[in-house]
Amino acid sequence: MFNFCSLYSGSSGNSLFVETANTKILVDAGVSSKKIEQSLEDINVNPASLDGILVTHEHIDHVQGLGTLSKKYDLPVFVNQETLDAMPKQRDKIASHNVKTFKISDKFSIGDLDIKPFSIPHDAANPCGFNIWKEDKKISIATDIGHITNDILKNLEESLFILLEANYDPEVLRCSPYPFPLKSRIAGPTGHLPNQMAGKTISHLLKSGLKNAMLGHLSKNSNFPELAYQTVMDELIASNSNLDGSLQLSVASRDVHSKLINI
Repeated sequence: MFNFCSLYSGSSGNSLFVETANTKILVDAGVSSKKIEQSLEDINVNPASLDGILVTHEHIDHVQGLGTLSKKYDLPVFVNQETLDAMPKQRDKIASHNVKTFKISDKFSIGDLDIKPFSIPHDAANPCGFNIWKEDKKISIATDIGHITNDILKNLEESLFILLEANYDPEVLRCSPYPFPLKSRIAGPTGHLPNQMAGKTISHLLKSGLKNAMLGHLSKNSNFPELAYQTVMDELIASNSNLDGSLQLSVASRDVHSKLINI
């Protein structure tokens, strides 16, 4: 068994769930502890059975419930030192024995899951995505990416499943109510990933065995689920990818957990 579920995904909060028969983890806890507990219970997972929480970076939409969840259930938090130092409010809630620091690109294990963090370009202290293996099966989680680099592509290759950011559509962003500085930040090199680039990335990853992709971290004000999906599909068709329908493509909901995806 190797399962993935998006509990929450979007600019208003992010939390993802990964499990095997022996190990259960969260990636980020960016909504309240109460909301995460409810989503886990909806998929018949006891929060107390979690083996740890991975942290991508310190922004509030990724750590809002982190400290409370760790404190309430005595959960280890796996985080790099720079990110930990950048979130003192959360750090102070986590018991010292539950702080598990890692260095970017160094592999570590939680139960029978092997994990490798990799750097991403985002305006945070030391943000990262994650590769997660169960034996020879690999999944990847990559959001909050200002732009795709060769190093990111290399880390994402050979994934069977990916949760990939498709944050905004440039035209919708341009017409959004956001102030100009925020629009510039989102579209900048350390901001977020647009739909079309998500499509190009998925097209590339199909060549190394990608079977299932979920678009995540959609903006509430500068994207729509249908638009993200269609833009990615159009990009796949334009690049002669997915013509045989072998890729399963879905969009993570902002407020409702996804179905449990078996890898």
